[in-house]
Amino acid sequence: MLDTKPLLFKSSTDFPSIKRAQLEILQVNLGYLCNLSCTHCHVNAGPKRTELMSVSMVDTVIDVLRELKVKVLDLTGGAPEMNPEFRRLVIAARALDVTVIDRCNLTILNEPGYEDLTVFLAEQKVNVVASLPCYTEDNVDSQRGKGVFESSIEGLQKLNALGYGKGDASLVLDLVYNPGGPFLPPPQAALTQDYKRELGDNYDIEFDGLLTITNMPISRFGSMLISKGKFEEYMTLLRDNYSSANLANIMCRNTLSVDWEGNVFDCDFNQMLLLPIEKDNQPLTLTQVLEKNLEGHPVVVADHCFGCTAGQGSSCGGALAE
Repeated sequence: MLDTKPLLFKSSTDFPSIKRAQLEILQVNLGYLCNLSCTHCHVNAGPKRTELMSVSMVDTVIDVLRELKVKVLDLTGGAPEMNPEFRRLVIAARALDVTVIDRCNLTILNEPGYEDLTVFLAEQKVNVVASLPCYTEDNVDSQRGKGVFESSIEGLQKLNALGYGKGDASLVLDLVYNPGGPFLPPPQAALTQDYKRELGDNYDIEFDGLLTITNMPISRFGSMLISKGKFEEYMTLLRDNYSSANLANIMCRNTLSVDWEGNVFDCDFNQMLLLPIEKDNQPLTLTQVLEKNLEGHPVVVADHCFGCTAGQGSSCGGALAE
């Protein structure tokens, strides 16, 4: 895989400086193990990855939730459900009245050994954020592999059968759209209506919201851009569509990203670029976060940050502006 980091750091960035606000969301990567290998995956997850968060580090996550009174625990991977500690962590977080988000690829709901996963998620009132890069079979399978669309539809139907996606605030089902190529997502509100119409008419599927996320010029997607000679063109697209209005709402201000080893980052993308949060020139770990107040701490920025501020903006919670 081709490395985009030298291109992102070939000169000092002109992206504006940002400072962290109060911590509200703890986004935890439970590991890179996944049952899929998607072309747009910025963490290079897959079935052969062995990195998984340990029992002791999950204990630390629970301590941080309790001590810092975090509002939201956002679980990601890989397929976070494949970490053996996933259910214990969810139960502990919900007992603390923390909102839990499961970033689910939908197909995991149909894998052997995970047959009761949808029931568990519903019982714990976990918000499901499900990746579905398109509402057509050809487009999804081209990004994620043959048969993935059909399996995703089956997963959505299972969630709907338990009450997900029907307007119940305790059973939220949101979908995630990533562009299939080097272009910006279309307007989120309009695309949401397209998804609701197509999935409703063709498969009788309901969901609450659609989150559009811009592809970052890193990892697999960035490597693809380099191999096709489109990296600089894509960076120009992001820069040309920069909107300063998005700066106030970008996720690195109130979100802390934690990798499977317990290292902390300003966002999931910095995690993949190995750009940790530092204090006194030393990378911070989650354990140290319990002792240090990061509010007002400068965010580590580079040229890939233009991906979050281009057009309507982008975050793990979808578009920043309509």
